Amino acid sequence: MASGMNSESVRRAIATPMVDRIAVEDSGRAATEPLRDDIRYLGGLLGDVIRSQAGDEVFDLVENSRVDAFGIRYADVTRDELAGRYDGRAVGELMPVIRAFTSFALLANLAEDLHRERRRRIHVLAGDPPQDSSLGATFARLADAGLSDAQVGAELSGAHVVPVITAHPTETRRRSIFDAQNRITELMRLRGRTELTADEDARITRDISRQILMLWQTALIRMRRLTISDEITTGLRYYGASFFEVIPSLNTDVRTALAEVFPTAGTADLSIIAMGSWIGGDRDGNPFVNGEVVTEATTAAAATVMRHHLDELAELHQELAMSVRLVRGVTDELSTLGAGFAPEYPDGVDDEPFRSAVTAVRSRLLARAQATLGADFIAPADRELAAASEAYESAAQFLADLDVIDAALRAVVDDAIADDRLAALRESARTFGFHLSGLDMRQNSDTHEEVVAELLAWAGACDDYASLDEDEKVAVLSAELTSRRPLTSPEAVLSELATKELGVVYAAAAAVERFGPRAVPNYVISMCRSVSDMLEALVLLKEAGLYYVRNGVPTSSVRVVPLFETIEDLQAGAAILTDALALDFYRGLVRWQDDVQEVMLGYSDSNKDGGYFAANWALYRAELDLVEAARSAGIRLRLFHGRGGTVGRGGGPSYDAILAQPPGAVQGSLRLTEQGEIIAAKYAEPVSARRNLESLVAATIESSLLDVEGLGDESAQAYEVFDELAAGARRAYSRLVHDTPGFVEYFTSSTPLSEIGALNIGSRPTSRKQTTAISDLRAIPWVLSWTQCRVMLPGWYGTGSAFDEWAGDDPDRIALLADYYRRWPFFRSVMSNMAQVLAKSDMGLAYRYAQLVPDEDLRERVFSMIVDEHEKTIAWCAKITGSDDLLADNDALKRSVVNRFPYLEPLNLLQVELLERFRAGDDSPQIRRGIQLTMNGLATALRNSG
Repeated sequence: MASGMNSESVRRAIATPMVDRIAVEDSGRAATEPLRDDIRYLGGLLGDVIRSQAGDEVFDLVENSRVDAFGIRYADVTRDELAGRYDGRAVGELMPVIRAFTSFALLANLAEDLHRERRRRIHVLAGDPPQDSSLGATFARLADAGLSDAQVGAELSGAHVVPVITAHPTETRRRSIFDAQNRITELMRLRGRTELTADEDARITRDISRQILMLWQTALIRMRRLTISDEITTGLRYYGASFFEVIPSLNTDVRTALAEVFPTAGTADLSIIAMGSWIGGDRDGNPFVNGEVVTEATTAAAATVMRHHLDELAELHQELAMSVRLVRGVTDELSTLGAGFAPEYPDGVDDEPFRSAVTAVRSRLLARAQATLGADFIAPADRELAAASEAYESAAQFLADLDVIDAALRAVVDDAIADDRLAALRESARTFGFHLSGLDMRQNSDTHEEVVAELLAWAGACDDYASLDEDEKVAVLSAELTSRRPLTSPEAVLSELATKELGVVYAAAAAVERFGPRAVPNYVISMCRSVSDMLEALVLLKEAGLYYVRNGVPTSSVRVVPLFETIEDLQAGAAILTDALALDFYRGLVRWQDDVQEVMLGYSDSNKDGGYFAANWALYRAELDLVEAARSAGIRLRLFHGRGGTVGRGGGPSYDAILAQPPGAVQGSLRLTEQGEIIAAKYAEPVSARRNLESLVAATIESSLLDVEGLGDESAQAYEVFDELAAGARRAYSRLVHDTPGFVEYFTSSTPLSEIGALNIGSRPTSRKQTTAISDLRAIPWVLSWTQCRVMLPGWYGTGSAFDEWAGDDPDRIALLADYYRRWPFFRSVMSNMAQVLAKSDMGLAYRYAQLVPDEDLRERVFSMIVDEHEKTIAWCAKITGSDDLLADNDALKRSVVNRFPYLEPLNLLQVELLERFRAGDDSPQIRRGIQLTMNGLATALRNSG
């Protein structure tokens, strides 16, 4: 270990820009020149706005900061010199600098997304083979694999890919910012793809400048603390922005492609992509989620999809104006559907029967909306039409009527019309129903135990449930879950906690009644450590009528989903599942639920518990064990991946991550969380949404049908090696995080952790409990804090020591690791994601944050450990991958790091400056606002911060 902050290794690390670890080749410069042109163009327009709005002095400070930031890369300027520009300046003078570099980050993100889109178009126009992660490439691989229709049908039966939208404290952008970005994107597309006259080009430039001006004059984040209502609204905006357009067409394309290649596979009714949400149902550590919030979330979702369906029907009514005088062979079913809704025609013949049928459908849909969402949801002009029909009881009835219109169009050879808006609406009815997305409930197992103990005591079923051992708890719970007796009654006097928890499940039951069983499909149990933890959730569902025993058969439309989070829980997960399925009534419940058991895997807490490498291997091992447990029980396993945006929380390219799953872990179905600025990056507009959703589907299909592990007969040996590596990585990580005296003080002092909780960021507290223990800290602030200070510790720490301990200088062992890297997608993904994190880290900036630690000895000890491990891990990346270039396999991120990471310098240095002032006692609103803006700016620029 280095002896202190003045050691040679520390001096070298803080003086070496990370760009020196990235090889920039001139051969690829021509391909990236359009990106640099776009960045210069947008940056120039932003500079013009800053000069006109804030004056020459602010513009000069911003411009000089930019020049110095690039000078730091080339050692022409020191960080001290750039930081010196901000010394002694009033916060009001610094705020425009923060806003300028945050705005630039938004525009640079946009330029990079457009460049990726441009490169893909170039490949398509050149006739190149389909790129990896596209459906074209996937179906080409399936065709080459020689699969039978029966094999495809068996694996993809009930295929289910569900991105689950979750809230995140760094994604606080307002709707106006969101809309301005999308308008700039469309204008830049027009500018890049169209041959423009000088006047047209000038007009587009004026339009883009106007949008940038609006961005500059709009507060980037809200003045007040984010509420759950804000988060619900933010999550729902992506449906109108992209999901309603993209998901129906993607589902149709997948179904069509499968039918062409495997016509008898039985996938004709497959709608593979659906959506889920945690916003408003996830109350683990969030005291603000209650029954009213569950009602708000499910109602807002239903209102969103109902507006979509009604708007599309209104458009169809305009389009389907075909006259019986011009088309022949209108079906009797269509005439029957529209009977009573035709205008009065002189000859008594319905001249526009398609319009009449659409009106009939709209009438029933309006009646449904009025019944479930209230009379105020219906415009006064539509209330008479809503009263003219019986409401649809289900989305299936709505779809059946749309199918009648579809068949009638095809009967008169209007297939092209049927395949347009109507086809999209039919697919929307299948996918979104009347609920839009499934809202998961989630709560911590400790809370369940406390509430169930109270209910059992009140009912006289068990006086001291908490004191029982596991077998006794399972016996008590099993007795309750095989009887029809409730544990509560309206006159029950319960604690505030029990009343609140029951209120949530009662609200969920009401949502299921109003919007259908898909409205609340799952109940996730955080920190699940036993069978009793699973059964306690069922007891709560039983009290709300969501679980019941009918004719001796346990039934529930809500699946209980154990979430295994820590490394020990992941290791025990398969045994817990096996023991639960050994209970006759629980096995009967899973049988009633189509023999599908969902299990959630926690990437965040396992990483916080044991470090990056140990957590990734624990997850892989857990999946192997769970697959075997499910196979032995004769059920189908569906895994739910609790991934965050950053690598420390399971982030990284989704396509690669899915292909890196062990054999049998996908089986046509998976769910995964999407959150924070990652949602905006992936789904803010249709082009990027299509690309990212397509990659999820492509990887799911490939993982289900092809052998992607690549280890063959050597898997057992590889697993043993990785058991040893993971143990070593965990020991190294624990020496720092769990065993180093004062580590918590170092962490809280050298990062903006405490400010995350104090600065009105997000609706959720930073800790599950009011303690300072790392184990109680929520994963998002843990990762976000390390990301802001550019240490990025959760994405790499401990890995270098593990390789060093296991392989050392042994050439055979080093060669074996290199071989695994080449052949094994899991290991390649682990190394690639870690290299991305290391490329975004910066020990020079981290050093400045370390100066915030008051205890000099603690500062030197911990920072030196971090630097030593950082250097060791980078060295092992080179040995294993065979390249000194950290981003040799990621050209897109390489462009980002080289072209625009210098723009992060001012944001980091300003954050340190403001943190120093804040902690010295300057608690002014402007200081708080400035820190919050730097957090948002860095999260935007890094794109996967928490």
